[in-house]
Amino acid sequence: MGMKFEAGMLRAYFIAGTQDVKDKNKTLQEIAKQAMEAGITAFQYREKGPGSLSGTARDEMAADLREMCSDYEIPFIVDDDVDLAVKTNADGIHVGQKDERVGKVISQVGNSMFVGLSCDTKEQVNIANNIDGISYLGSGPVFPTGSKADADPVIGVDGLAALVKVSKLPVVAIGGITEENIVELPKTGVAGVSVISMIAQSDDIFRSVKVMNKTFQE
Repeated sequence: MGMKFEAGMLRAYFIAGTQDVKDKNKTLQEIAKQAMEAGITAFQYREKGPGSLSGTARDEMAADLREMCSDYEIPFIVDDDVDLAVKTNADGIHVGQKDERVGKVISQVGNSMFVGLSCDTKEQVNIANNIDGISYLGSGPVFPTGSKADADPVIGVDGLAALVKVSKLPVVAIGGITEENIVELPKTGVAGVSVISMIAQSDDIFRSVKVMNKTFQE
């Protein structure tokens, strides 16, 4: 059994894969380790898109990151890949609306890991409210983002607040979040923020993570 889900895990949630490392002098492991050292509350391995790893290289990277998360006692979450999640003994798995159907994922991972689901509309949130076995929702993109080629239309701060209002589950914001605009998010009622480039391309990871944790203090 992996780590039990708690809403506090969503406070400073870092999502990354090798494709998000733009500085060729850094490795994903180095960036992730710094982020963990700085106090992120969850890490999601999302290896997708041009330049991403596959096969053995991806499995080895996942195993490395998994071990790091265990050392820092934060949940290791895998994006959308049940086989990899099972192989790495992940704490959680995150599923998108376009990925494998969440019901199927829940039946596959059962009680061994928690499940997060991306929901960007009220209809999607209402459906999620009635599914047993989901722990949290990821909603966005709140702001325009460069990290996902297939990003959906921006929902904005008000759109995010409206989703939080109807959700029975804790919500983590995603999409285009920066150290400047993050201050607009606590009032929406989200439990925290998930970011890719705000950490992966930060010039000071300690500062960036500190901003996340301070903005969403218990």
